[in-house]
Amino acid sequence: MSVCLVTGASRGIGRACSVELARAGWDVAVNYSRDEEGAIETARLVQSLGRRASLFRGDVSSHEESRVLIENVERELGPLDVVVLNAGITKDGLLMRMSEEDWDRVLDVNLKGVYNVAKWAARAMMRRRSGRIIAISSVVALTGNIGQANYCASKAGIIGFVRALARELSRYGITANVVAPGYIQTDMTEHLPNEVKENLTRSIPLGRLGTPEDVASAVSFLAGKGSAYITGQVLPVDGGMSMGALT
Repeated sequence: MSVCLVTGASRGIGRACSVELARAGWDVAVNYSRDEEGAIETARLVQSLGRRASLFRGDVSSHEESRVLIENVERELGPLDVVVLNAGITKDGLLMRMSEEDWDRVLDVNLKGVYNVAKWAARAMMRRRSGRIIAISSVVALTGNIGQANYCASKAGIIGFVRALARELSRYGITANVVAPGYIQTDMTEHLPNEVKENLTRSIPLGRLGTPEDVASAVSFLAGKGSAYITGQVLPVDGGMSMGALT
């Protein structure tokens, strides 16, 4: 039996990853912070594919709640093979108008949350000398974006963190990689004015916004057997937006 944990799995990319991993044969631990109704729907979709799904409420920005999360997943579903670090928030604003509270909260959830869950998950995986850690960053970690200094910093920090983690954990048979989505059709982009969406689309070489399923396919690949020799890498899923940014 193979078990994966997806943080922030109640909607969007987290839900798509949960469904795609279930389709690939994984049982899914569905983590959420507040949106229980959305998490229940994610679990229902996983179960419709014939896989087990359990709900685990927990704030990843809390070190203690993250420890309890990993313990509960392994107690209920079994040894954790894959963790997808997807939970994230935005609190946008120009630097001169950005409050310290908004800076801290975004870094706490997006970056400290990755540290918290990865630490406890890696500890469990190290005992078994196997595992996959996959963190969701963003194209803006590579390109920057006006009004998102906190978000860009958190997502860029994820890349450095995971590359260090890959070096530390490789001797235990654990891989650690990053998926960096571009502009994806989610609740956040759905509310953008049509003019903004059109401008975004023109900036993407492939000429369209991405879908959560585009990201989920990359995550599923990194969780599968075909990626066994890949670690410490960043895989942009952005329609070509970041071409050259990693060189």
